Amino acid sequence: MKIEQIYTGCLATATYYIESRGEAAVIDPLREVAPYIAKAEENNAKIKYVFETHFHADFVSGHVDLAQKTGAQIVYGPTASTGFEAYIAKDDEEFKIGDITIKALHTPGHTLESTTYLCLDEDGKPYCIFTGDTLFIGDVGRPDLAQKSADTTPQAMAGNLYDSLRRKIMPLPDEVIVYPAHGAGSACGKNMSRHTFDTLGNQKATNYALSNISREDFIKELTTGILPPPQYFPKNAKMNKEGTQAIDEVYQRGLHALQPNDFENAANQTGALLLDVRSPQDFAKGFIPNSIFIGLDGAFAPWVGALITDLNQPILLIVDEGREEEAVKRLARVGYDYTIGYLKGGVKAWEQAGKALDAVVTIDAKDLKTQLQQRNLHVLDVRRPDEFNAGHLINADNKALDFINKWTNDFDKKQTHYIYCAGGYRSMISSSILKSRGFTNVVNINGGYAALKDAGLNFSNN
Repeated sequence: MKIEQIYTGCLATATYYIESRGEAAVIDPLREVAPYIAKAEENNAKIKYVFETHFHADFVSGHVDLAQKTGAQIVYGPTASTGFEAYIAKDDEEFKIGDITIKALHTPGHTLESTTYLCLDEDGKPYCIFTGDTLFIGDVGRPDLAQKSADTTPQAMAGNLYDSLRRKIMPLPDEVIVYPAHGAGSACGKNMSRHTFDTLGNQKATNYALSNISREDFIKELTTGILPPPQYFPKNAKMNKEGTQAIDEVYQRGLHALQPNDFENAANQTGALLLDVRSPQDFAKGFIPNSIFIGLDGAFAPWVGALITDLNQPILLIVDEGREEEAVKRLARVGYDYTIGYLKGGVKAWEQAGKALDAVVTIDAKDLKTQLQQRNLHVLDVRRPDEFNAGHLINADNKALDFINKWTNDFDKKQTHYIYCAGGYRSMISSSILKSRGFTNVVNINGGYAALKDAGLNFSNN
């Protein structure tokens, strides 16, 4: 028996490859399926099943593509209804992969169809569970993502999850390994650990959700203090339920190299969003006017999903040479399939063609301190409320980047706005969006919160 966890840090997502005696299965695959196919071919194995723990909201799964390319059967848990061919398992139904068995345990709560897959080894002994978003390490899945009805309120779903954990998960042996779908950084839960697996026994001892907590307190804990889900969550869930276009088609359309004139014409003719995915430092030095920055080396896909509201929006990329496919792939992971090309030669080629560049004014924390001693400045803290409440520059205005599409019009476009976040990534995104929307005086504070503290500015803790 072989079980491999394939963890994707930028999405905080885990996929699992299982193999026994020439047969294999993949649990919760990402959009790009070639690595799973290659892995099976290397081991002379055939992918027999694609198991989905639920309709994922935070990424687009590769289940349909993988099934079409390998002949594997897609399996969902009870109550699931799909727009493509899939097998809907019964509760406690078993599936054979070589000498091992996968048993479907219906565990509603995160969503109605959420299912945990129990792996029984060659001797029929419980070995591990693939819990999806039902159980994380240190936490459980949020209960507010189900389509709304009287039976699927966050409170009702939290109650279902409480029951699922106690009826299906907690009776399993302590030595069973817990393999969840996500780790820290995912918006699918509140307090996930950075560990990506653990024993069930240790989780019973350390995870509040498996403690001797009352049903009432469990529901209260799960439904208190959760931020609204990112706007792309229900859209990704819909895509996973109805089916998607092949990733090969997305690559073919997106990996289209455009010379500067062609790039400019494409932008003018299609109304495409100009997305610059280089480093914050490179973007600040010079960028194509009206382009926005979301860097590949940050939490790229989740920020794209949070900020770009139309999944069908045509996108033109400004990207470092050699990273074009990576950018298209990571956009597709969260449902942005309409990249229509990239600027060949990047910003350097644009500049050599005699075309204009814009830039973001930046300032060091020490210079900001000097200016604040001389006059009042409007400072924007674009971190999340919990970060702001833990400590912030006195008189700073907290407007989280997450909700920039709602607060942009709250401010005077001609006023000068000084922007900081934790380290500089989010503040540069904010600066680029504000400039693209007509804010003429935006100043990005280098180094963010940490640099401001080191400079000895006055801070407040709420």
